[in-house]
Amino acid sequence: MAKRTLRVGYPGNYREVEVDSPDAEPAPWDADSKLAVVGKRSPRLEGADKVTGKAKYTADVKLEGMLIARVLRSPYARATVRSIGFAKALKMPGVKAAIEIAKAARFQGDPIAAVAAETEAQAEDAVRAIEVDWAVEEHVVDLEEARKPNAPRVQGGKNPNERGGEAQNTAAEEACSSALKKSHATVDITFTTPVVTHSCLESHGSVAKWESDGSLTVWDSTQGIFAVRDGLARGFQLPAEKVRVLKEHMGGGFGSKLGMGQHSMIAARLAREAKAPVKLMLTRKEEHLAGGNRPSSVQRVRAGADKEGKLTCLWLVSHGTGGINGGANCAAPLMSLYNCPVRRVWHADVMTNAGGAAAFRAPGHVQGMFALEGAMDELAGKLGLDPIEFRKKNDSNEMRHAEYGEGAKVAGWEGRAQLPNAGGPGKARGLGVAASIWGGGGGPGAQARCVISRDGAVEIQCGTQDIGTGTRTIIAMIAAEELGLKADQVRVKLGDTTLPYSHGSGGSMTAPSVTPAVRAAAAAARGRVFEACAKALKGNADSLTAKDGKVVAKDGTSISWAEACAKISGANVSEQATRAQNFKGYRDGTAGCQFAEVEVDLETGHVQVLRVVAVHDCGRVVNPLLAESQINGGIIQGLSYALFEQRILDDASGRMLNTNFSDYRIAGPKEVPEITVVLFDVSNGRTNTGVMGIGEPPIIPTPAAIANAVAHAIGKRISDLPITPDKVLAALGKK
Repeated sequence: MAKRTLRVGYPGNYREVEVDSPDAEPAPWDADSKLAVVGKRSPRLEGADKVTGKAKYTADVKLEGMLIARVLRSPYARATVRSIGFAKALKMPGVKAAIEIAKAARFQGDPIAAVAAETEAQAEDAVRAIEVDWAVEEHVVDLEEARKPNAPRVQGGKNPNERGGEAQNTAAEEACSSALKKSHATVDITFTTPVVTHSCLESHGSVAKWESDGSLTVWDSTQGIFAVRDGLARGFQLPAEKVRVLKEHMGGGFGSKLGMGQHSMIAARLAREAKAPVKLMLTRKEEHLAGGNRPSSVQRVRAGADKEGKLTCLWLVSHGTGGINGGANCAAPLMSLYNCPVRRVWHADVMTNAGGAAAFRAPGHVQGMFALEGAMDELAGKLGLDPIEFRKKNDSNEMRHAEYGEGAKVAGWEGRAQLPNAGGPGKARGLGVAASIWGGGGGPGAQARCVISRDGAVEIQCGTQDIGTGTRTIIAMIAAEELGLKADQVRVKLGDTTLPYSHGSGGSMTAPSVTPAVRAAAAAARGRVFEACAKALKGNADSLTAKDGKVVAKDGTSISWAEACAKISGANVSEQATRAQNFKGYRDGTAGCQFAEVEVDLETGHVQVLRVVAVHDCGRVVNPLLAESQINGGIIQGLSYALFEQRILDDASGRMLNTNFSDYRIAGPKEVPEITVVLFDVSNGRTNTGVMGIGEPPIIPTPAAIANAVAHAIGKRISDLPITPDKVLAALGKK
């Protein structure tokens, strides 16, 4: 290990730290590093392909003899299959295969059987021809009904539907009660959020093809090609090397595509049965029913503070449902954001007969921050303190303190008191703030290979996946920086399990996990080039540098990159690197805050978000254009959650009533506000690139900031999402 001294921090707050990094690693970039490519605004390398239609998604895959699959899904919230018959379906024109998937359904949309046919219409007709004798059973989809002792058991057996929720901790309860009694000000508010679906623009889907040697090739819309590979290998009892998974481009996943989905196995089973390639893409209705969701939450928050504005107690009791599985815990923000001497958290997941939850962009944090930051605003009001000053009193993160200052200036926080009357007749305006907290530091294990050919061509190979965030461009920029080239001179090959291993793209982990391996591989390959051309430059490899498309000696003499590569003795040089453990560096995790300005129509209850100011750090910003794009996307998704989205189930039938984009409201262009992004470029010294993730953080504070802005505008707290006109009017005491 090499000991290296780095200058870390952010402008106005730098300090030196000593880190231990592997000898083979290039020296970590720090605040003093002068970079030519990294940090510059650069268009996506795949941008032209996407806008011209050249980019291929899973739905675009067309293979010779390929069949189309459709799935028979349960129309009932809970039922058992007494018998199932495929005879009629298999006799229909074009039908080549039919398989049974399950004998019981636990929610509307649970897959029971599937068919493969020559055309989509034939497959749909065949699904309708499958004969099923259903035994319909009692169900429960209402959250509170499911908690009752006599509710139908979603998972069967004698276990209750409420899972988790440890036994009463008397000592903790007494400590909280005592702290709240001694507090100068307290709040006690119940916040609720609905189930919302992922609503990926590109639906979940797979194309499966069995090769003549018994291996399996799958084109999958996935955030984790190796997870799909390993899942299929286990399912078919194959060695992992006999399964190849590819994903060139993907149109949204938000966490719901991290693991292998049922569709992947169904497509592969049908392909094996039919002895032909099979494509299965979920319909929009299927996406809503079975594509995943963000669980609901009911959060009772009690909080107290002393006369100086220091928190004395944070107490949370919550429950929520993700349907047939868990994942509704939302306590992380309350447990980690603010300093508080006494905390108490109790949570239970409640099972219901509805489609299951899946990881959804900052799982639990969006719901939890909505409640925590709403309570903080209410407590600040009772204390007579400015909401930002109250937060800063209880937040030891120096980075976020600086971010509050920058955001307040841009958002016009000083004029906040006059804002409610600034909207004109019948209108009220408000300005709210909320914090963001996330990890995003990445982890070890990701691999990358750099291949440099004798003609100067450079290719980076990495088994990661670009899920729409611009990973290709980031990889190219990191390699180009190390090789003294431009980003468009680097070819990036990814999305294929035959390439060096990488993690799934979730948890804001991709860039911080992959870029250190890319840089290390590029540096090692560059060293091989230097060794090959050192003699021509009358120096040694250690004294050479790569800059502006040239290899330069200490005395200033140089040769072009192509000339240097021509000295390679073989066809190319190839170096592979594995991402090392994080170094100590400056600090782990990312910070952020957002300011939302809204206008409320006091007659109709309509809420329009006028502007969002977002202040975020993500370590070293590789490409500000891509970082801003991620933040814009998170804000729009958070706004949609705050004002529009909710899954609506019919209690009597257990069916979802809004399985399309006409009835399931999502924010569109008319709802998108002016967005101002303030990026904090932080030298954190945690890896050789210092890159952190920015996928999750931008959505976390948005709903909370909007809700706080609405409360500021109308003087009433709406603690139930989405904030729809009827709730605003009810808060104002209007019918």
